[in-house]
Amino acid sequence: MTTLAASGAIPRSLETSVAGELVDRRIVFSYLVASLFYLGLAILAGFLFSLQFLQRYPFEGIELFSPGRWRMVHTNGVAYGFIANAFLGALHWAVPRMTLRPVLHRGLSWFIFWAWQVIVVSTAGGLLLGQAQALEWGETPTWIDPLALVGLILVAINFLVPIARTQGPLYVALWYFIAAFIWTILVYAMGNFLPQYFVGGAAAGAIGGLFIHDLVGLFVTPLGWGLMYYFVPIILRKPVWSHGLSLVGFWGLAFFYPLTGIHHFLYSPIPLFLQHGAVVTTIAIELVVTTVIINFFMTIVGRGDALRTSMPIRWFYTGMVFYFTTCLQCAFQTTLTFQKIIHFTDWVVGHAHLVMFGVFGFWLLGSMVYLIPRVLNAAWYSPVLNSWHFWLTALGTLIMFFDLLVAGLVQGFMWRDLAHWDDSLVASMPFWLVRTFSGIMIMVGQFLFFYNVYMTWRWRPPVSTEAPPTPVMPQQPAIA
Repeated sequence: MTTLAASGAIPRSLETSVAGELVDRRIVFSYLVASLFYLGLAILAGFLFSLQFLQRYPFEGIELFSPGRWRMVHTNGVAYGFIANAFLGALHWAVPRMTLRPVLHRGLSWFIFWAWQVIVVSTAGGLLLGQAQALEWGETPTWIDPLALVGLILVAINFLVPIARTQGPLYVALWYFIAAFIWTILVYAMGNFLPQYFVGGAAAGAIGGLFIHDLVGLFVTPLGWGLMYYFVPIILRKPVWSHGLSLVGFWGLAFFYPLTGIHHFLYSPIPLFLQHGAVVTTIAIELVVTTVIINFFMTIVGRGDALRTSMPIRWFYTGMVFYFTTCLQCAFQTTLTFQKIIHFTDWVVGHAHLVMFGVFGFWLLGSMVYLIPRVLNAAWYSPVLNSWHFWLTALGTLIMFFDLLVAGLVQGFMWRDLAHWDDSLVASMPFWLVRTFSGIMIMVGQFLFFYNVYMTWRWRPPVSTEAPPTPVMPQQPAIA
């Protein structure tokens, strides 16, 4: 039935009726609003953290506002507040439409929504109170970890049941979603329980490295790619270019990505064969990513006007350019030779910002630009503000990336030449100033978007009892 709906064989009236019952628009909008709230908190925390590098930190000596704690609020707010909530909102829209079945239970959806907000807020509070664990992206207080794991299991059940009940072939996007639900549970359990209770020493460090990178590769990446395989064909109104390349991307991700995380600990006591394996698989992932990028850019051939006329497409494809850039960069920086220069420098910070915000953040913001008018059944209050949002964010992210890339090279070569540590700090100061100003550009762009969302919600028309028309979804590649 999904194949018939995708090809347009189901009558428009039937599809509209079914779609109107499938999606709970309130839960979608609630997740998106929560996501934007945490994004605002996270970028404010990041801005506050950056001021210490300029010797302008306003809360010097106050432990609750120490820069290190706000840095963790920044990273966790982005990962579990902004990204996780945005994914859940988009999934509540996309999965029912591709399966023609609602989620397992709407009451469960609302329970997960409120429980997840409690987890995110409690995590931020615990971090500020000094209860962090010594694990990147796993700093959540120990008592929150079991609750978060149960929440991830409930999320998987809520979405996997309607997917399992789907008759006929599944869209490739659904395969990415299935993998993400399963992988995320396993990765979270591995990173938050094994080093804490069962494994120590270098082995714990290796698991920590796998956890850091597998959250990106096995949680964020499959959900991000899956949403692109859903949204791009709908907006362009044409199928993706190659079914075969979509399969290469899926199986390449599954085969190579789980092994890459060790590259965070090159030149460490971790066995060298594992370090070499991580280098090889990281380079292999760049080839896999290239197939995905080619697939999407061949898809837009003949529809290049959409980059001008469709704001979501502009967000998506800018993120894809950033994606290829950051993965190409990763293929070089993971080599042992390159690592000698850039390890512990601001190069790595710029790389992390480009991949997490410049890629997946852009894809999620583009998804919001597409979804919010549809869940509110209202036109955007100001398309001009959307344009300002895009350009301030894109230029700010690009400036920050290049600024930190050059700063990292300056720092790395100075350290290699045994320059005095204080001299490297003095040399870094101009770059840190540019980073703060580029961060301000990004921050202003987000708050313009927040205002636009609020005004769109405020001036939306009265709720109609009739379901709004739903466009027929063009055919996407399916895996039998």
